[in-house]
Amino acid sequence: MQAFTIHDGWVVPLDRSNVDTDLIIPKQFLKSIKRTGFGPNLFDELRYIEAFDEASPDAARRLDPTFSLNKSEFSNASILLARENFGCGSSREHAVWALVEYGIRCVVAPSFADIFKNNAYKSGLLPVELDEAVINALFDQLNEGQVLSLTVNLEAEQVVLPDGSSATFSVDPFRRQCLLEGLDDIGITLQRESAISAFEAKHRQARPWLFSEIKV
Repeated sequence: MQAFTIHDGWVVPLDRSNVDTDLIIPKQFLKSIKRTGFGPNLFDELRYIEAFDEASPDAARRLDPTFSLNKSEFSNASILLARENFGCGSSREHAVWALVEYGIRCVVAPSFADIFKNNAYKSGLLPVELDEAVINALFDQLNEGQVLSLTVNLEAEQVVLPDGSSATFSVDPFRRQCLLEGLDDIGITLQRESAISAFEAKHRQARPWLFSEIKV
């Protein structure tokens, strides 16, 4: 998993409340347990003019030019600005995978659904909760036609805003350290690899009959 320490990125707005995981990655694309292949269908129902046709999955579709992710001024954005309760709905990890593969490193919102937040931590996506007043101010600037960048410092738990001021956020200390070190659940386990190997060797020696081949 890619570590998250300090990230400077352009902001793309998604001015919707209660964005659920089915909107982030619709159910018809959940055909793999690999973490790749979902980016092109991120916000599929919003990004494309034509609906996806499962009978013709490779058919060309036009991008909706009115959707924020399709606008040229946001083409290099890596920070998604959203409204409250982002990531509600089902617990699918694919929603986070789609965001990460698209290039989003951080989602900034007033609040997140708990399961989405936990899935995000495990895949290197940082959910940042800021006061609604700060979120509203950022949306106002974007609606005025400004292009915004933010500096998100996980170690300091601080976001440097476009005017140079800062806003603080908090992350569970364990999850914060995992993100700083780039450790997902597998990486955390592998940190104890030598202890696990030592236990397995001791267990094999003490109970060899558990490891003998079964002859049919």
